[in-house]
Amino acid sequence: MSRHLQDLLADSAQRFADRPALVGADETMTYADLDGAVNRVAHVVLGHGLTPGARVAVLAEKAPWTIAALIGTLRAGGAYVPVDPAGPASRVARIVGAAEPEIVLVDAASRALLDEVLAELPGRPPLVGALDEQEGVAFGREDLFLAPTASPGVAPVDLAHLLFTSGSTGVPKGVMITHDTVLAFVDWALRHFGTRPGDRVSGHPPLHFDLSTFDIYATLAAGAELHLVPAALGIDPRGTAAFIRDRALTQWFSVPSVLTYLARFDAVAQDDFPALERLLWCGEVLPTPVLAHWMRRLPHVRFTNLYGPTEATIASSWFDVPEVPPDETVPVPIGRACDGEELRVLDEDMAPVPAGEVGELWIGGAGLSPGYWRDPEKTVAAFVPDADGERLYRTGDLARVDDAGVVHFLGRVDSQVKSRGYRIELGEIEAALATVPGIRECAVVGIDTGGFEGTTICGAYSVAEGHVLPATDVRRRLTELVPKYMVPARWAEMEDLPHNVNGKIDRPALRERFAPAPATTAATGGR
Repeated sequence: MSRHLQDLLADSAQRFADRPALVGADETMTYADLDGAVNRVAHVVLGHGLTPGARVAVLAEKAPWTIAALIGTLRAGGAYVPVDPAGPASRVARIVGAAEPEIVLVDAASRALLDEVLAELPGRPPLVGALDEQEGVAFGREDLFLAPTASPGVAPVDLAHLLFTSGSTGVPKGVMITHDTVLAFVDWALRHFGTRPGDRVSGHPPLHFDLSTFDIYATLAAGAELHLVPAALGIDPRGTAAFIRDRALTQWFSVPSVLTYLARFDAVAQDDFPALERLLWCGEVLPTPVLAHWMRRLPHVRFTNLYGPTEATIASSWFDVPEVPPDETVPVPIGRACDGEELRVLDEDMAPVPAGEVGELWIGGAGLSPGYWRDPEKTVAAFVPDADGERLYRTGDLARVDDAGVVHFLGRVDSQVKSRGYRIELGEIEAALATVPGIRECAVVGIDTGGFEGTTICGAYSVAEGHVLPATDVRRRLTELVPKYMVPARWAEMEDLPHNVNGKIDRPALRERFAPAPATTAATGGR
């Protein structure tokens, strides 16, 4: 029997009708409430003429009814496109224009933004539904209908949603995610983490970020509670800690910068969060000293590093950290492939490299996206068959496999630079810099300044509360960890490093920060 993502909610609604499913800032939906809201959304979009497989753009803040809109679109046989309501109108217009949705669903807070977006789009604007009761096509809480029959022809291998990520050309690229790729990860995650009915799970990432896909569907499949974390807590570390504590969360999942931020402000007390059972992170490297800080504070919690690009659906590998790292200068591995996934470390000819040697990381298996929305050229370049015809995704990440078969992430292929005649991995410098006592967060970027020296290496960092670290001291400490030719020539101490909408360090912004200044071989500080 075929399965779709919307079936996860339908099954749990039958078993756990009166239990909380979604907990927002001022509204809680039981499984029965959510199932009814999803039916209502499905009937409304079908009533507006949604055709099988068509896209529905959802421009709304993270809230219970927004999630109902996502799942309701699936139940109606469509595919949803979550759009960042905090994004600039020009970028939102590019995404909506590229997705060509038949319907746009919007909440009251995003109506002004949508008006700007529609003004920028050529031709006839799409139909607009509303997620608030002041609109003519409002999704009210009454008159909930029986579930509609799924549109014919929508199969598990068909599109469930489009997630737009940053493109190297500046144009967002749409990654196609299907029902079966999400289900493969959810099935593995439920087995691995043992999520059970009544668990209280964080919903921290924005809905246009793929980590939220795991939060939503794994939680609903388990009959657990998804507690939506308000976006405002992103700049309030003590408020975030209070949220975890007050909601008695059993699982927290976020990008590493959130964990770093809480550590910086010492927001987590010894043996804090007694209900918390597991803490997961994904998206970028968590500095080992930050992880050690958390593990010492929360000895009762299980810590797991997840790794994987959007193109491979949520995550492709896992590593459960067995103990507080004895050497905080050693990065945490990305571990082993999830069930149904495959990690390969290959050379330039797509041949496996021996254990211990560095190669490029490729991913195969159940999580692979069909490719990029209406961009066959990018799809062919990124998704390549091996000699046996198996389709693989080229991550652009460098890695090595140790003798035990555990995979270690070593940085980006495009983070390899040539400076003063040396080939240098910026990720190696960054990993070493993260171990300097007092460093809260750091990043290393390369700036092409021309001339015989090649790329100028630049380091940016922020300082943990209670520490004073001028750039000259940081430089001196780093020379104890890496060769002198790898020490950044230019430095910037910042109160906070720039982050993109997904909470990751914004490296293009850092490169812009360094680009105007002339190259120098002397350490300089600045804000």
